[in-house]
Amino acid sequence: MLHSVKEERGRHFKLALRAGIPILVLASLLFYTTFFKDNLAVPTLENIFLMGGLIFVSIYFIFFLLELDARESLLDQTTKSYNYESFLRAISRHKPKTVAMIHLNNLSTINENYGTIDTNGLLRALVFKLDHFLRTHHVKENWIGRNHGAEFLIALNLDTDTSRKLIEAFTKSNQTIDGIEVDYRFSIIDHHGTEPKKTITLLRDSLFSQEIKPERENSEIRDADELTKLEKLTINALENDSLNLYFRPLYNTKKREIDSYEISTKLRTEEGRDILPRDYLPIVNRLGLGRKYDLSIFRHIVKISQLTDDHITFSFNLSPFSLRNQDFMDKVFTIADEEKIDTKRFIIELYERKTHHNLSAYLKTLQKIRSRGFQICIDNFGASNASMEYIKHFKFDRVQFDRDFVSRLDEQNSLSILKSLISMSKGLHITTVAKWVDNKEQKRRLIKLDVNYLQGYYIGKQLTEQQIIQQYNQ
Repeated sequence: MLHSVKEERGRHFKLALRAGIPILVLASLLFYTTFFKDNLAVPTLENIFLMGGLIFVSIYFIFFLLELDARESLLDQTTKSYNYESFLRAISRHKPKTVAMIHLNNLSTINENYGTIDTNGLLRALVFKLDHFLRTHHVKENWIGRNHGAEFLIALNLDTDTSRKLIEAFTKSNQTIDGIEVDYRFSIIDHHGTEPKKTITLLRDSLFSQEIKPERENSEIRDADELTKLEKLTINALENDSLNLYFRPLYNTKKREIDSYEISTKLRTEEGRDILPRDYLPIVNRLGLGRKYDLSIFRHIVKISQLTDDHITFSFNLSPFSLRNQDFMDKVFTIADEEKIDTKRFIIELYERKTHHNLSAYLKTLQKIRSRGFQICIDNFGASNASMEYIKHFKFDRVQFDRDFVSRLDEQNSLSILKSLISMSKGLHITTVAKWVDNKEQKRRLIKLDVNYLQGYYIGKQLTEQQIIQQYNQ
């Protein structure tokens, strides 16, 4: 039996005891008035008032108990696991060593294709299978909860390494439940008695970092204290505009020279150490600091552009959420005007997995950006349906092909698709870029395919801000 169900039954029993005493009192009063008062049967004002009061109190008390039961329920009604608030209380009370989060990546797809009834059945089955799996592995102290939709919470009184192995084994052995395929992602944190809500927040950040960096291992274990410290370092770096920019060279296959750089950004601590995007971006987004972060990047790139030769262009990523914000874009245009920069040297990279719901308005925003001289590039082109949808309706300046095309040049299907995308881009007069070029053979084949720009370890090492200024400040 689930811990949550067992605890809920215990709560119902205590509630029954709380109800028993008043009911007994009422029953005793009714018994007294019935058998010890001779004139009860006489419909006097006193007797009518007494009986009416007893009936009212009884009904109101029963109603109060039903309301109290519903309000204080420990259970998520769909899965019978702990609901979010009761899970927080459970880990606060029991102080487990490890807390984990399992996320169902494809829950919306399941809901769309199987309907609410089957989806809810799947969620219930998942919880009971997880509980059974843990008990068969002799884990009696486990608390399973659900926050919302796709988010399941597990607290275990085990060390983090053992917990990781168990959850990893469960997700691998339960990729199909009730005939429905399930796609999992999970994160684990060493609890250390951290404030419960903070623990859940840190788990979500860890999950989001996997989305930013998919090749990151699901099983990576994060420490709650370490993540709390990371949040403070991130906030401090943003407040001080402490950024480190790195410049990856892009080789122009026509001119046979490097005349463009793709910029990657990292935050910098007071000690000068880098904080990686996969670590700080979940925190930036959660705290609503995305536009502040993107504006800092833009200001930084403007300064670098003023210290380097005019023929060098810079390609960099800005969040689509920032680009859709009118106030953000007004600030970008103001900076461009005040600094009198040549906006054609700036290439804004976009990458979205899903098409924006208000596509028409978004494309007007992109057109306004492009009319100010900025170039616009689709990153990871060919990796999602969204990139194809955008290119049908908007004239982009560049496309950067998804890394899988470069790494799978020997696979006929992948190569054929890449050839088609190159041909389509040329027909639309769009500059093509292939990244992750790591060897001589890839470079040779991509040049033969007539790709315009190449970038990767074989093309050249990335440069720091100081190095690029020294190289191109003539």
